[in-house]
Amino acid sequence: MTWQTVWQPLTQIPIIWLLLTLGAYVISEGIYLAAGRFPKLQPVLHPVLLSVIMLITLLHYTQVSYGTYFAGAMPIHLLLGPATVALAIPLYANLQRVREYLAPLLIALLVGSLLGILSGLLIGHALGLSPTSLISIAPKSVTTPIAMALAQHAGGNVSLAAGFVILTGICGAVLAVPLFQLLRVDNEIAQGFAMGIAAHGVGTSRALQMSETTGAFAGLAMGLNGVLTSLILSLVLSGWFYFF
Repeated sequence: MTWQTVWQPLTQIPIIWLLLTLGAYVISEGIYLAAGRFPKLQPVLHPVLLSVIMLITLLHYTQVSYGTYFAGAMPIHLLLGPATVALAIPLYANLQRVREYLAPLLIALLVGSLLGILSGLLIGHALGLSPTSLISIAPKSVTTPIAMALAQHAGGNVSLAAGFVILTGICGAVLAVPLFQLLRVDNEIAQGFAMGIAAHGVGTSRALQMSETTGAFAGLAMGLNGVLTSLILSLVLSGWFYFF
């Protein structure tokens, strides 16, 4: 009896993929915490990044389709909505500070949202991506459900859009703290708002690890960026394809 004869029947049991996803994250979290003794190395070992690498490797070597995996891990996907809503709790605790900084936050939101879309289009154009791929990469800085809906409505590839969103979030979570240190950005509000706009939910989860205030403003930025991107994406894409 080979391991394939044992493994293949197990892949058809949906809960297996849920358990493997949770297990991969628990292991990745343990590695991340253990790496705390090495501050420069720790950001590269972000739990989301390690979990994704583990699961992709497993799916590749076992030749299991993403559709099969996603069907099994669906309960985690369904928790994205409630988890996003829960971010309102730390935000409510910082409501007064939101009012104080409302004007600069709105300016940062507009600039950040436009840059999030245009940076994806410019990178994709430089790499020679097709129009469908450009549409898919454009909403990369908003949370996955919104990005997938926007990409589908604009004629992009939904799966590709989800992949770009995840990659953007992981890069944001890994690079945010080193960039803040390099640029000497030490204000918690600025840090959180930037991470929420640029790296959506993954960046917000990293911001919550930094402080409650940072997490609160990251959650605010993520929500507002989702709304604003939904409103301006079609206009930006129309302008882009008109000139390019």
